[in-house]
Amino acid sequence: MSATAVQPRTKRDVRTASRWLAAFVVPIGAAAIALLRYFLPYDTADDSATIVSKVMAEPGRSSLVLWLAFIGILTLVPSAYIVGKLTRRRAPWLTGAALVLLIPGYLSLGWLVAGDQALWTGTEAGLDAGTITKLYDTMHPTGGLAAGIFVLGHVVGTILLGIALWRSQVVARWAAVAVIVSQPIHFVAAVIVPNHTLDLIGWGLQAAGFAAVGLAILRLRNDEWDLPTLP
Repeated sequence: MSATAVQPRTKRDVRTASRWLAAFVVPIGAAAIALLRYFLPYDTADDSATIVSKVMAEPGRSSLVLWLAFIGILTLVPSAYIVGKLTRRRAPWLTGAALVLLIPGYLSLGWLVAGDQALWTGTEAGLDAGTITKLYDTMHPTGGLAAGIFVLGHVVGTILLGIALWRSQVVARWAAVAVIVSQPIHFVAAVIVPNHTLDLIGWGLQAAGFAAVGLAILRLRNDEWDLPTLP
């Protein structure tokens, strides 16, 4: 009696699904932060007492900010990696420098959100403004370090990634320019001339540029996107 040969199971090619997932994810983080900056109940340049009073006056907006930050924290690093996956072949050094700055910068965002979490929690717990202000001002020193890493990382890193998009020509020129100018606009709107609408435009330009990357991903063939699964 002869043994029946067992045919190896063919593994399903998941590259199409991964392309669609990447195209969907890539603009979400920037879009979430654009909305966060628009709905933020205070200005970044405000002093602590003013920030506390504005949060206490609009705790609902503060809660929305926390939800948007949560979405951003989950998706910003994957989005940077996805864009870098497209630009690294033609602009490897620029892409590498951009990701070295962007990934630590985006990861540091969680520390900054801890301050907003403390503001909302103190308000919901019924603490007085003076106590919340003291709590807000007594954050761990890593918060200040995280702020510096975030500002340097996401501003300079996004500019470099936009230049990589320009040089690699994986998207239209307008999309690369949108990414390049997005964070300088955000910096002006957040620090120099506080303006939430302008801040929305800045981060919105990055989201638009990344959405163009998503469309470019959908137009790729699977073999251009990734290597096939090994048998």
